Amino acid sequence: MRKNQYKDREAMKRRRFLILGSVLGLSPYMQAKEVSNFEKRFKKVAPTLSAVQEHLFPEGSKIPSAKSMNVTQFLFDTMMHKSFDKDVKAFVLEGAQELEKREKGRFISMTDQEKEKALRAYEETHYGRNWLSRIMTLTMEGLFSDPIYGSNIQEAGWQAISSYGGFPRPTTRYMEL
Repeated sequence: MRKNQYKDREAMKRRRFLILGSVLGLSPYMQAKEVSNFEKRFKKVAPTLSAVQEHLFPEGSKIPSAKSMNVTQFLFDTMMHKSFDKDVKAFVLEGAQELEKREKGRFISMTDQEKEKALRAYEETHYGRNWLSRIMTLTMEGLFSDPIYGSNIQEAGWQAISSYGGFPRPTTRYMEL
């Protein structure tokens, strides 16, 4: 009887080991699915995000435009990093969807005056005010970050405000955690 108990216990240990190994082996694929879902969702709202960023930082002002600094791509790359807060990621995407919903899918095709009016109305809501503040912050991070991160092209953001990034400057795009 003791021999059978020993065999059963060893069999249970092997099963646990195999199950745990399977779960751990699949975890990179589960994370890849999450990234792919994020990418799909981002691509759907990217035109709206870009239109908002370009409205906040238009061409022809002292500060380089959002368009010329590639800030929407910067936003995507930053949000794709595994260290980026998932709640903020969801908030950015959902806020853009909400703006499009409020404007019946027309925001990106509106005139500058219509966009201004729509954003001012969105700003009057608690959610919209927080969302616009977050978009402003993330866009400014792109405009004034080190050029290694893909925005602030040729240090134009720094030059516009007569300031420069900290030292030592980064040598790689993102530090691995």
